[in-house]
Amino acid sequence: MSQPDTAFLEAFSDALNRHDIDAVMDMMTEDCVFHAIAGPDLQGKSFVGQAEVRQGLENAWKTAPDASWVDAEHYVIGDKGFTESTYQGTTTDGVRSEARMIDAFTFRNGKIAVKNAFRKNRPPVNA
Repeated sequence: MSQPDTAFLEAFSDALNRHDIDAVMDMMTEDCVFHAIAGPDLQGKSFVGQAEVRQGLENAWKTAPDASWVDAEHYVIGDKGFTESTYQGTTTDGVRSEARMIDAFTFRNGKIAVKNAFRKNRPPVNA
């Protein structure tokens, strides 16, 4: 299986923006890990394995149904990659967020094994 490239990361970002959980999970390994932007641990909240990662992403989309990542730039260096983008989303209680962020990826066997999300800590913006 070939190593992911920037086109692969663009397709992954497109799937995230469509909230297409099946397409997202197809691009991740069976034992994938997603480290969310916040949580109780050093890496934030970690979701491990297909079922947990699926649930974590679906819950994030329920919290901010219009969540999107725009202005994305994708980079791949060997078995690592990252996407720099602007996160935009409005929570179900009307709080609007917009901040620059990076997803850092580790690849294995042509898929994403680790998705580690980092986002600027910015106050809510006016809708």
